[in-house]
Amino acid sequence: MKLVMADPSLFTGRYDDGLCAGLARRGHEVVLAGRPLRATDAIVPQGYGYAPRFFGKSEALSGRMKQAAKGAEYVADALIGSRRVFAGAAVVHWQWLPFAMADGHWLRRLRTRHALVHTVHNARPYHGDGAKEAMQGSGYFGLLERFDRLIVHGEETGAALAEHGISTPVSIVPHPPMALAVAGEADLAAVPPSPRPRVLFFGTIKPYKGFDLLIDAALALWGEGADFDLAVAGQPFMSIDALIERVRAAGYGERLILDLGFLTEPRLDAHLRRADILAFPYRHIDSSGAFLSACHYGAAMVTSDSGMFARLPEGATVKFPVGEAGALADALRPLVAARAVREAAGRAALALGEQLGSWDEAAALTEAAYADALIAARARGVKL
Repeated sequence: MKLVMADPSLFTGRYDDGLCAGLARRGHEVVLAGRPLRATDAIVPQGYGYAPRFFGKSEALSGRMKQAAKGAEYVADALIGSRRVFAGAAVVHWQWLPFAMADGHWLRRLRTRHALVHTVHNARPYHGDGAKEAMQGSGYFGLLERFDRLIVHGEETGAALAEHGISTPVSIVPHPPMALAVAGEADLAAVPPSPRPRVLFFGTIKPYKGFDLLIDAALALWGEGADFDLAVAGQPFMSIDALIERVRAAGYGERLILDLGFLTEPRLDAHLRRADILAFPYRHIDSSGAFLSACHYGAAMVTSDSGMFARLPEGATVKFPVGEAGALADALRPLVAARAVREAAGRAALALGEQLGSWDEAAALTEAAYADALIAARARGVKL
């Protein structure tokens, strides 16, 4: 069966890569349609094809006009752009809908020829980022009724969709762990080890991820005399200057290891190899690619009890009540104080990674969702 997976902006490129490869191993002809690949992308298609279908002109631009040009190009493409990449596909699987106003036109044009599936990675469009949700996500929930099947990663997301009144049937496909591209010598040299235990916060820095809570907890622990470093590795999508200045003003600036900006997978791999404790103080999360990229490093993992973290087996991570900086400090305190405690928690994280499934299992569950979508599409008159 021919399948086209669409992720125009490659928002979840590593997830797309793992799932497409798993589906190809099951004998399907799979094409991943996204933007032109960048030198920093770590996708190497194994058994499936890659089509640089979206943003062919605007991707080459830079500066302030790029985002506006991408929006205009995407709208025009959705209205009158070629559908050649989708030709012959039984199923078109949208991983992300980047701009609901335009996505509706894509769905209208594809709905008469294909079964349509969409993965709802998070029940809150753009993780509740108000500006993006208002501009790009407006109308998102209305689009979900146009699909033949929705895929979610956990029961909470399905329940949230039901609360929104979404009637499209839902399949649960748990998100497997992911492996980052391996760090080379240059990346490892750029991230030297610490003489103290190192707590790492990594990935994009956004309000819902609770970075401010981690700063509050770290300051409290340093004030008690705890001896550890805090590494921050990733691209800020919010202002963190005031938070960093609080640390420096308190006299703990030398305990901060900052590597801010877009980081390649090998650079993130280097940070994860150097870390003793990984912090995920998220205020809300349905599924976390960062967390699922980190399970196999053997570092202790501290998480809030929100979303997917609440479903994890007892003892797999050190959990604290969401939004409570004091409780986060309590969770971190024994880990930074004792190597034996950190190592035990690291072993629990490794065991968790082995329990969370594989891409072959995810592909089999996705295939079953496609079968249901095909039945629904035929029932509404699509000839497949």
